Amino acid sequence: MSLDSKNAYAYLTTEEAKQLCMHFGLPDYLRIELAVFKIIGVLVLVLPVRQGYLKEWAYAGFAITVISGFIAHLASGDSLLSALSAIVGLALLLTSYFSFHKINKC
Repeated sequence: MSLDSKNAYAYLTTEEAKQLCMHFGLPDYLRIELAVFKIIGVLVLVLPVRQGYLKEWAYAGFAITVISGFIAHLASGDSLLSALSAIVGLALLLTSYFSFHKINKC
């Protein structure tokens, strides 16, 4: 199971995820939506999908989620160190994205 799919599962099952969404001032239903879309995004990236635009949308969705997480941490008064995990996630996402394009150009 990938890191993001574990994260998505945690969004559905853990009290910590509920508390984090409350800390950010987000409604609880958004936690469920994020989990569902993260699971769909992971499946699109992992499975052999012929339509390249689906993978592009999945990458875009994850980028928006990670950047929004960074902003949510800072806006809720968390330290920059707490928000740094989102920047690390963005770096990993960009590495995956550019690797995907490099592999598919060959």
